[in-house]
Order: sequence, then C-alpha cells, then structure tokens
Amino acid sequence: MSFSIVGDARPNSFEFETEALIKPSGFREYDARWWFGHPGSAQRPELNLIGVQALGMGLGTLIRRLGAGPDIVTGHDFRSYSLSIKLALVSGLMAAGARVRDIGLALSPMAYFAQFALDTPSVAMVTASHNENGWTGVKMGAARPLTFGPEEMSALKAIVLAGDFDLVGGGSYDFIRDFRATYLDDLTRDKRIARKLKVVAACGNGTAGAFAPQALQRIGCEVIALDVELDHTFPRYNPNPEDMRMLHAIRDKVLASGADIGLGFDGDGDRCGVVDNEGNEIFADKVGVMLARDISSQHPNSTFVVDVKSTGLFHTDAMLRANGAVTDYWKTGHSYIKRRVAELGAVAGFEKSGHIFFNPPIGRGYDDGLVTAIAICLMLDRSPGSSMADLYRALPLTFGTPTMSPHCADEVKYGVVERVVADFQTMKRDGMVFAGQKIADLITVNGVRVVADDGTWGLVRASSNKPELVVVVESPVSSQRRREMFEAVDAVLRRSPEVGAYNQTF
Repeated sequence: MSFSIVGDARPNSFEFETEALIKPSGFREYDARWWFGHPGSAQRPELNLIGVQALGMGLGTLIRRLGAGPDIVTGHDFRSYSLSIKLALVSGLMAAGARVRDIGLALSPMAYFAQFALDTPSVAMVTASHNENGWTGVKMGAARPLTFGPEEMSALKAIVLAGDFDLVGGGSYDFIRDFRATYLDDLTRDKRIARKLKVVAACGNGTAGAFAPQALQRIGCEVIALDVELDHTFPRYNPNPEDMRMLHAIRDKVLASGADIGLGFDGDGDRCGVVDNEGNEIFADKVGVMLARDISSQHPNSTFVVDVKSTGLFHTDAMLRANGAVTDYWKTGHSYIKRRVAELGAVAGFEKSGHIFFNPPIGRGYDDGLVTAIAICLMLDRSPGSSMADLYRALPLTFGTPTMSPHCADEVKYGVVERVVADFQTMKRDGMVFAGQKIADLITVNGVRVVADDGTWGLVRASSNKPELVVVVESPVSSQRRREMFEAVDAVLRRSPEVGAYNQTF
C-alpha cells in the first residue's frame, strides 16, 4: 500500500482513489481527528477512505500486540459520512484479524458500555465529537474503561505511517441489533425521581437526540425537547455544551417554558452542559463542585480528580473540606482524567469541558453525558426545597470565563505553549509582577496555570483535538481581576505570531 502522507492526493483524482491519505497530525494525544470534508467544502481533506482502512489495519495490529486479543466493538455517530468511514475502518480491522462487533449508530459512552455488556476488551468509536461538520475521528481503547493515551497513540501512528501491519486474516463481523435498547435499559435501571422536574433536553441535532429525551423520561422527568431531530448539517449550532450559542438557546428555552433545568449534550453524548431555572449557564466545573458536594455528603472522605482548567473551589470550598473530600488537579483530556480516576480510585472526575467520569456505585469509570444528566436530576431530587439556581448560589462566588480557543496550527501549537511556560517560569523566578501581583504558583502538569497572590488564575494549554490553544481565567475576587488576568495572559500569547483569533471571549 502506498501513502500520501501530507495531503498530496487531491479529491476527484486517480491518486485519491488509489492511495492512502492520512495526515500525521491527525494522531492526537488520546484520540484521532482529521478534516474529512463535505460537499461544498474548499478545505483540502486530511484523510480518505483508503487512509481509514489503513487506520483499521493499524488498530487491529496494535490491539493484538497489546495483548488485548482480536475482539473489538465499533459504532458511529450521526454525520453524513460516519457510516462509510466506520465500514472502511471495519474492513481494515478484519484484514488484521479482528473480530468486529458493530453496535451501529451510537453515542461514544454506548460503545464504552458495549465493551462491558458484550465482554469485548477493545473499542473503536467513529466520531468527531463536537467538532464542526466535515471533521471525523476515532476514539479507541483496549483496556476498559480506559481509552488510549499518548503511548498507545504514538504506537498506532508509527504502525500506520510505516505500513507495519500484521495482516493475519481470519477476521469476522457481527452486527448487534437493538443495542440502543440495552443501553437505555442499563442507564435507567433502578433510577427514579419523586420530584416533578421539567427538563429541557438540548441535543444540537446531534446523535444524542435519539437517546437523551427517552432516558430522562424514563427516570420520571417531563422533557421539553430542543433540537433533538437528527440533522447532520447542524442547522442551528454545533452540538457543543461549551459553545455559548448552544447555551444561550437552552437558556431561552428554559425561560420560555418555565423549566427546572436545561441539559445540553454534545455530538457524541459523552458531555453534558447545564443551564439553571433562572437561565444562568453553569460551567461544567461549577456543576462538578455541586455534584462533589452531593456525593461527598453521601460518601465522606471521597477523592475527586479535576482538570487544570477547572475552578479553584475544589480546593477551597468549605463544604467539601467539611466532608473530608480530597481533590487532585490533573491533565486536561478525557483519557488523562479517566486514567487518573482509575489510578486513584476516585469516586468521580470532572473536566471543565463537561466530561464527567463516575466510578462505582454511580458509573463504570467512563464519561457519559446521560449518566451525568441523571446524576444531576437525582441531586435535585435529594434537595426538594432547592432549585438548581439555589444550589448554584450556594457556591462561593467566583468570576470565570468560558473556554476560549485562539487558533494555532497543530504543527506549532506545542512549541508555542513551551515558550509560554518558559516565559512564566522566568517571570516567577525573577519575582516580576504579572497582572498586577506577584506570581504565587505555577502548575505545569498540562500547559501552565499561573496563580496570583489573590487566587486569580489563568491557564494556557494546547488543544488535544483541534488546531487551537485553550485559555481559561478565573478570579475569586472580581470581574475586574478576571479581566486583568486575561489581558495579561493574552499579552504573553501575542508574543508568538502563530497565535490567531479567539473562537469566543467574554
């Protein structure tokens, strides 16, 4: 098999139909993402179907070399091209001797659940999650409930780009019918609320529209559907609960309907966003604090894991301290947090992006937006005298930002972050004033989180799945201090001309 590695094969050409196109940068830290394109797109594809087949050959080779055996679950999200990509992947997997169990149209957590329910060690879920239409990708794992980390992704990249396949043959294909019903039954078994909750379920026309309303109705919620019709053009906005357009649409529906809460789900259903009954968008890290309060009240001395983008309240909240809760700040990324939760035996792990991981007795260790939504409804059921807005107001006030992402090419973004980290380390070493104060702490487990004396902090890291940086700021003091920190962090970023415009600010 020959390869066009850097995009030489143009669409509608002989080369595009006969050579494997697979851009190396699509192998990311803990999953794979490529621009596949769609009709009318002017952007050059980074992947073709022969490249997807090569990826399947590589993945089938890798899971055997890892000792996981040949059995693997596959599924795909609702995009116009996802089924064809999955079938190309399956053909490659089978050539490498994989025994494929295909659950069809699915959420990512439904595929993770299938690893347990079908007793199948490995998974390959075709999804671009919340990325814009035209993107595709694969979330993979070979040791449930974990997904691949950098080591496995580097090994997969090396196998595929070198064509180092073990094409042993003997593969098989088994389509699992009606697995959606099995998944929904498991989600809602023994979970019922006594409180009458009116819930907006917003799905951005993504895959979750075929799952979320039914799951919430089964536990006793009155569901007000918002953009639940499957439409892979995403006519209103991307299904991304960090996107303010989606959050504002949920807010408007909550206020118009008098709902108790609004819940928004991303394109592959592993994340959940929240709007309270007064229309306030609650960032996922604050939702995490609320859930951690509820969980630690039932399970004292709980351990939690949170990513470095998350609020400082996990360390400072008086109720968490009184309940003996311990929190570990770790690298951003669903694979990293998932692994850390497993390593520490934590009850739960929280990411600001909305990935939440529950270990038993709540979940199985993987991220599932519907498990999160049900946990939030059960939290409200245990607080019958409080609205979601009341629970939000009970948290200490902080002034945070949404996740903001300035463009930065995949090939240079990690180098830019290295320079930013070095700049902050120099400033701290020299005792320089930054954003009006001395630097009290630098957390460099993932990019850099610079903390001022008053607790105001700013984070810069490289996005793991898009050509972007990630910037988040929070102040426990004032919105003015939040602004000062953002402007100071942005000034450091602007020393690098490779850093482009933000997708959103505040």
